[in-house]
Amino acid sequence: MFLLLPFDSLVVNLLGISITVLFTLLLVFIIVPAIFGVSFGIRKVYMKTLLKIFQWATLRIERGAKEKNHPLYKPYVNGIIAKEPTSLEEEIKEIRRSGSGKALDTPEFELSDIFYFCRKGIETIMDDEVTKRFSAEELESWNLLSRTNYNFQYISLRLTILWGLGVLIRYCFLLPLRIALAFTGISLLVTGTTVVGYLPNGRCKEFLSKHVHLMCYRICVRALTAIITYHDRENRPRNGGICVANHTSPIDVIILASDGYYAMVGQIHGGLMGVIQRAMVKACPHVWFERSEVKDRHLVARRLTEHVQDKSKLPILIFPEGTCINNTSVMMFKKGSFEIGATVYPVAIKYDPQFGDAFWNSSKYGMVTYLLRMMTSWAIVCSVWYLPPMTRQPEEDAVQFANRVKSAIARQGGLVDLLWDGGLKREKVKDTFKEEQQKLYSKMIVGNHEDRSRS
Repeated sequence: MFLLLPFDSLVVNLLGISITVLFTLLLVFIIVPAIFGVSFGIRKVYMKTLLKIFQWATLRIERGAKEKNHPLYKPYVNGIIAKEPTSLEEEIKEIRRSGSGKALDTPEFELSDIFYFCRKGIETIMDDEVTKRFSAEELESWNLLSRTNYNFQYISLRLTILWGLGVLIRYCFLLPLRIALAFTGISLLVTGTTVVGYLPNGRCKEFLSKHVHLMCYRICVRALTAIITYHDRENRPRNGGICVANHTSPIDVIILASDGYYAMVGQIHGGLMGVIQRAMVKACPHVWFERSEVKDRHLVARRLTEHVQDKSKLPILIFPEGTCINNTSVMMFKKGSFEIGATVYPVAIKYDPQFGDAFWNSSKYGMVTYLLRMMTSWAIVCSVWYLPPMTRQPEEDAVQFANRVKSAIARQGGLVDLLWDGGLKREKVKDTFKEEQQKLYSKMIVGNHEDRSRS
């Protein structure tokens, strides 16, 4: 048996005191405020401090780059090609007018018509509206993270020391603290929902389930040092409705669920996620699907319809894009959520990439790598807008309704409204897109020919 030396005993005692103090601080300043939904304002002070540091670092970089004649910012133009909204027929007529001596309304094929399609193809390659929505935004100012302006080079010793100090703070202090908080939040969620699940259905169970979910999600939000500003809370989703939002990250769920009580919709998973899902569904009527059921569109629609028809059930939270977009735009909404006739509550989420990039590029990073990047960023700062509820108009079909909701979200969040399907991230362009252009051109030729025949 070994006896501890006085020095070893001192180290053990100091370590024990440090751990006790750490957990006491966690309990007093994070966990307890999360339980009651209050904040001491520590995160906002932290954010203001970071902003001042970023401003100083940016000014120092700009001055250093100017002294060394280095280009500081990557040349970037939002929209490489300036294009006027014109039709295929108008553009081809313009090409014929400038390059052909024949009549503009001639029904025959003109060799010069090829230039229209060549130009369109080159424009699409140069200014691809889809691909650039699945890469992180380039920041103009340095935020002391590894993802920064591509032109950043060594400027000064003070700046390098500041960056190194930031690495130590993020990996040696913030990361362990956030992992502890995330573990606490997930453990409480599984334990709390499991216990609540054994209670008989009624108001007591619903009350406890709501507050267990809110408490645990708020702890998880603090595990990311998330600073969220909620706007227009009077428009928050209500029972019997569907909440739809633009999708940037898996944490969108936590961002919204820390301010409201929702029924989740998703595929059943295995492992840790499966344990969490099975515990949650005991306390709350979430809608989980088997892998084979997800592909059955009619089954999914029927389950959702049954849920929203019961006005006592929680609003369903859905992300109609079906994939994560880099928070610069909103892409095509799948129409399934808009076919069931429920009231839709749109929500716009906009992240500030200056403090940390919330976008999950699932084609590049796995979930573990992504979470590590999130937990080693400075903070997650975002704004959430609850828009007024919307219902499908008598003259609208599901696609038109989905586009109207999408446009409202894009307008409120300052995002680009795109018609493209986010599934193009992993799939080839459908033949129908190419066929559409062929049909328009054929219609122009045939239509002109018919007009000449009548005359």
